[in-house]
Amino acid sequence: MLKDEEFKELLIKAQSSDPAIREAATESILQYNLNLVRSIVHRFTNRGYEWDDLFQIGCIGLLKAIERFDLNFSVKFSTYAVPMIIGEIRRFLRDDNPIKVSRPLKELAYRVHRVQEKLQGALGREPTISEIAKELSLAPQEIVSALEAVQPQLSLYEQAFHDSDGGDAIHILDQLMHSDGQDSAYYDKLALKEVLARLPLKERTVIYLRFFADKTQTEIATIIGLSQVQVSRIEKQALKLIKTLLQTL
Repeated sequence: MLKDEEFKELLIKAQSSDPAIREAATESILQYNLNLVRSIVHRFTNRGYEWDDLFQIGCIGLLKAIERFDLNFSVKFSTYAVPMIIGEIRRFLRDDNPIKVSRPLKELAYRVHRVQEKLQGALGREPTISEIAKELSLAPQEIVSALEAVQPQLSLYEQAFHDSDGGDAIHILDQLMHSDGQDSAYYDKLALKEVLARLPLKERTVIYLRFFADKTQTEIATIIGLSQVQVSRIEKQALKLIKTLLQTL
């Protein structure tokens, strides 16, 4: 175990502006706290996720704690890190979805459904958006936004209906048109989002950190607790899989 002063020095280095110093110190802190992450991950087992996947998410929470911890806090680092790790895992379990919906919007949608049921019983029919809005003292647009946010997702290639002449099936993608006329770029972006959502968690995490969070392979290795060689291999596999999936769309 590190002494308090040694750990404090590591934290200072982990928040250094020098990438080399920061990376080495962060790696040391991660290694010293892996058992803390493991103990927290065990609380979230038997929820349909691989233990290794949850462990990687927990390490991301630990990394955030390292980046944000203020040495002036009158608490131990572990006391600060535990809720950060738990919060990261809970956010993942809640939002493991290509389309993220905020908690307030989810809560509003729940209230809307409750009012819908109440008014339907009182009126003997399906209530209108205006009636629901009036009951909740909200604008109709807010009601529509909440209901749309929690609608189940559909694939762009899901069948919408059959041609009335008995021809080929019409898919949802066939019904879309970009308002600016930039259909090709728009469809490409939608297709990429759909493909990324179909990647395994480990590959999706690496691709996100590499190309959306602009992290190096070495930084990613530190975050998810793998070697740089393993991260490189996962990245190559993910890119190959993305190419294959795009070709099947």
